[in-house]
Amino acid sequence: MLSTSLSRSPLARARTLGLAAVASLLGLALLASTALAAQPPVGLGTADSYAVLAGQTVTNTGPSTVNGDLGVTPGAAITGFPPGTVHAADAVALQAQSDLTTAYNDAAGRTPPAAIPADLGGLTLTGGVYKSASALGLTGALTLDAQGDPNTVFIFQAASTLITASASHVNLINGAQPCNVFWQVGSSATLGTSSVFVGNILALTSVSMNNAVTVQGRALARNGSVTMINDTLTAGRCAPGTTGSGTGPGEGGGGPGSANSSARPGNGSAIFTTISRSVATTVARYGTSRCVDRSFRAVVTGLLIRRVVFSVGSHVIATRNKAPFEALVPDGGGIRTVTARVTFSDATPAKTLKLRSRACAAAASRVAPRKPRTPSTPTGFTG
Repeated sequence: MLSTSLSRSPLARARTLGLAAVASLLGLALLASTALAAQPPVGLGTADSYAVLAGQTVTNTGPSTVNGDLGVTPGAAITGFPPGTVHAADAVALQAQSDLTTAYNDAAGRTPPAAIPADLGGLTLTGGVYKSASALGLTGALTLDAQGDPNTVFIFQAASTLITASASHVNLINGAQPCNVFWQVGSSATLGTSSVFVGNILALTSVSMNNAVTVQGRALARNGSVTMINDTLTAGRCAPGTTGSGTGPGEGGGGPGSANSSARPGNGSAIFTTISRSVATTVARYGTSRCVDRSFRAVVTGLLIRRVVFSVGSHVIATRNKAPFEALVPDGGGIRTVTARVTFSDATPAKTLKLRSRACAAAASRVAPRKPRTPSTPTGFTG
């Protein structure tokens, strides 16, 4: 016996397929409209002043900079930062963790969510709630478009992990602000080497950042740890006259292994480091008192970077107008100053970043020259 679909005439089957296509398009339109539903920001309460907040430990390696408060509770272990700049198992951190729990539950319960693929790379999304039923990843670039409304809120719900690839980027356009981007992570978040991330990570367990990560937002872990390696975090603030997650001290700049909250204009940011990591560690710890015995790559990462001009002394070695913003610094002798002149695509003032290193003597000068060989006269030949 033939099935119902096969027994229909070709015209009937065509009409059925047409109706199915229309229904599919209507379903996609409905999905888009749910994602576009306007959302209020997730209230962070007293956690708004924090750039880093952990449940058990905060661990830092290298010259990381935290622009905002840093705290941990109920654990008290903080390594890699000077004393007196953090909240460890005190009443202030306890209240912030309580407010973080409320914010996490708020973000997790937002509806109606639109389904998103496991990897967000290459997508351009408008404001709304987006949900992944399992892990969430980012390879390449994700663009968040506020469509001219600086109050637009983006909420991402990941049922398990959030993992970004090395050199991945989150880009904001048309008025989107880091203060209005929220990532609710059902387990732990890991940010890849030299990635540029935007938004407030609300992780149930932990947040781990690999080398040279830039975050315009917050790394907030409820039950586990926050781990940093030569990273820069700036607690994103909403522009005056717009809504945001809460109030708190303004964002600011800082030195190696520092946590502070002084004011800084614009939304652009930049950090100057090197690859390989061994060179970055040598320069950060010893300055010019130890030499670097190899060539290395000078790297600038950050937000809203338009152009970087690299120079060694007065000599321009590279100009980069798109990511990755990096240049090869060749091996050589003596103390050198590598300069990166950074301009931004918004109103952030241009920055001149410098890195001083002492290069070991060139390889050729470290090896004793060979004595020239005296040619011998072959036996059995005369002429």
